[in-house]
Amino acid sequence: MPRIGLVLPNLEEGTLKLARQIGASDIVTSLGANEGGGVGVWDFQKLLVQQRKIADAGLFWSVIESMPITDRVKLGLAGRDEDIENWRQSLRHVGAAGIPIICYNWMAAFGWLRTSFTTRVRGDALATSYNHEQMQRGPMSVYGAVPEEQLWDALEYFIRAVVPVAEEAGVQLAMHPDDPPLSPIRGMGRIMTSPANFQRLIDLVPSPVNGITFCQGCFAEMGIDVPTEIRRFGSQGKLFFSHFRNLRGLAADFSEAFHDDGDTDMFAAMQAYYDIGFTGPMRPDHVPTLEGDTNARPGYSLWGRLFAVGYMKGLMEAVEKTR
Repeated sequence: MPRIGLVLPNLEEGTLKLARQIGASDIVTSLGANEGGGVGVWDFQKLLVQQRKIADAGLFWSVIESMPITDRVKLGLAGRDEDIENWRQSLRHVGAAGIPIICYNWMAAFGWLRTSFTTRVRGDALATSYNHEQMQRGPMSVYGAVPEEQLWDALEYFIRAVVPVAEEAGVQLAMHPDDPPLSPIRGMGRIMTSPANFQRLIDLVPSPVNGITFCQGCFAEMGIDVPTEIRRFGSQGKLFFSHFRNLRGLAADFSEAFHDDGDTDMFAAMQAYYDIGFTGPMRPDHVPTLEGDTNARPGYSLWGRLFAVGYMKGLMEAVEKTR
């Protein structure tokens, strides 16, 4: 069965205990975007100490989400070779520390985008939402108009440079979709926007470590059938990590939702994971902020994730009992 992972607000003793108490086995975290100055090498000892802290609490640090990749790398700009070499060295340290998966993305200039963090959903819980027409009113990034092929060329250059190191280090590279999966956004091309493009990524450099993060929300935003795509990539052995998420709408206009209250058939999705024999980490992704919790980190309400984990465990039991 899939292993339930959690992103926690901190790695203190109480939150680590809470993760175990609700049935999670894995932790998804990082050293932070500013580690190594944002472009430098992540320190092996810091990785090891954090990995041991999680292990000593009875949990497994299975995924780094994420180890930053500079825009110089993503856009193929001057200075990228230095940044790639730093990332390669960090990758060696990640492997040596026993962390098996890195979730990364190829969004340059603009990362995860939303136009509201206070959209009301069931019971007036606060959710994130996105409206493309509103976002497009903003200015271009400092890079101006960037075509998709520039990002593809830079991605191939990067993948060819890091896959051999990842193979040696025993670390799987799991590409996350663009969120939202639209191109361009304010002039900036985006390429991880469709199942066909994910297949192109996999085929760029065939390797057992070159695969994907199946973010159900982002794939649902593409307007595809989620269980079908789980089976498509899972049957190739390329689905390394899952974000279990639900929403209403499509990429140009959507709102996050409670896991049991969106457009995706979550039971059918869970069945698909079992059908492909997925035993990797699966974490509840963006959740609404519940009454009494803080909306300081939209999408990551701790209470909302407690609800999500309970729902996921119920789905798992239902699938197992109907097989």
